[in-house]
Amino acid sequence: MYKTMVSKTLIFLTLAFVSAGAWADLPDFTQLVEKNAPAVVNIQATHNGDSSAQGADTEDQDVPEIFKRFFGPGGPGGPGGHPRISGTQVSLGSGFVISGDGYILTNNHVVDGADQVVVRLSDRRELDAKVVGTDAESDIALLKVNATGLPTVAIGDSNKLKPGQWVVAIGSPFNFDHSVTHGVISYVGRGFGGADQQYVPFIQTDVPINRGNSGGPLFNLDGQVVGVNSQIYSNTGSSVGISFAIPIDIAMNTVDQLKASGHVSRGMIGVQIQNVDRAMAQSLDLPRSGGALVNKITPGSASEKADVHVGDVILSYNGHDIEQSSDLPPLVGNTKPGTKAELKLFRDGKTMTVPVTVGELPQDKAALASTVGGEAKSSNPLGIVVEDLTAEQRKQLGLKDQGVVISDIKGAAARRTALQPGDVVLMVGRKPVKTTGEFDGALKDVKPGDSVMLLVRRDDATQFVAVPVPKGKEKG
Repeated sequence: MYKTMVSKTLIFLTLAFVSAGAWADLPDFTQLVEKNAPAVVNIQATHNGDSSAQGADTEDQDVPEIFKRFFGPGGPGGPGGHPRISGTQVSLGSGFVISGDGYILTNNHVVDGADQVVVRLSDRRELDAKVVGTDAESDIALLKVNATGLPTVAIGDSNKLKPGQWVVAIGSPFNFDHSVTHGVISYVGRGFGGADQQYVPFIQTDVPINRGNSGGPLFNLDGQVVGVNSQIYSNTGSSVGISFAIPIDIAMNTVDQLKASGHVSRGMIGVQIQNVDRAMAQSLDLPRSGGALVNKITPGSASEKADVHVGDVILSYNGHDIEQSSDLPPLVGNTKPGTKAELKLFRDGKTMTVPVTVGELPQDKAALASTVGGEAKSSNPLGIVVEDLTAEQRKQLGLKDQGVVISDIKGAAARRTALQPGDVVLMVGRKPVKTTGEFDGALKDVKPGDSVMLLVRRDDATQFVAVPVPKGKEKG
């Protein structure tokens, strides 16, 4: 019994020692918070009238369902909610002072469309704010209040961030001012791949953040702002431990341009791209999946002038490896127009490097619409039935020397791809096709087990789709 008691005592003391040692290694955030909390502000954005309120209610419909920005007029009333009073919608967010003369940085979606913006300082003063400028692509807004001598934050370097580093957020979740949460960097350079904020390489963290934290600062342990809290990954609208922040270098670049010209200039090389999966890599003879596959080139763009081809795979941009297509837009978008850059390409089994002079992304991007139809049918080993385009359809689509339309998909393997009737096939592999005969001819030499790349256009979008060739006779 004595030995048992001694053993238990030793175990307890060991656990206590380990526990005490572990706690001793944890950082203390108190000085960081005491120094920086006074520069963090609460923001109230008021939308007057039915039209504004309606737009606020539908905000969540414009965001991919799983990516809920943690600021939304559609939330409930009460603390942190967004009450409606006589047709007025009040929305809440956070921000932080970047200069003592009253400039404040926040998210664009916090103040977008607001008729009035009020900033509440840490000393409880409430000041009307002017929206100096906004940029939807980076989700950054610059505000100005009439005040001097305000406490400010220190700006850090988001390029030095690494997964595993401690970070601290201060903001107003659910309107609880100056709430402090902490966590670690989970990933650096996260891209969503869609049109929404495609030029932002997000900082992913596990910091608990919720509605009302939008626009608030993310600090490193040196007390410097390294990010602007912007989005969370959630199907409830509340924190599930995955949040995203805009790198502060992206945010401050936006701020500088908004101050100087009122808008943001971004680089553009004029390519539409997509990811390369294993089937596509096999079809392209690419050693491994990865890179950005070019499926469309804008006429007259920098890429066309540099002789980039549809079907090329971009492996790197200015020395930065492209692991997936979402890696490329932030690199290009944050390049100053007129800059000379280098693209490393994979084409026809060879790697090459081409120089490209970066152009400027237009401020307004026009949308295109099209319809398809036809009668003549043909078949092929893929089980895809295509039809010739009529002259009128070609005119509507803007296609002169390419394109057949899919009218039916009979092959089981083809049906399992992203193809659907109405899609226009522009190329088989790297060979353009204009008629059903050309389409069938381009497929006559394919072998069972191969994977065929089809360049497909649907509405405004163009992308490659890898279609496997059945190894045997398959049932439709």
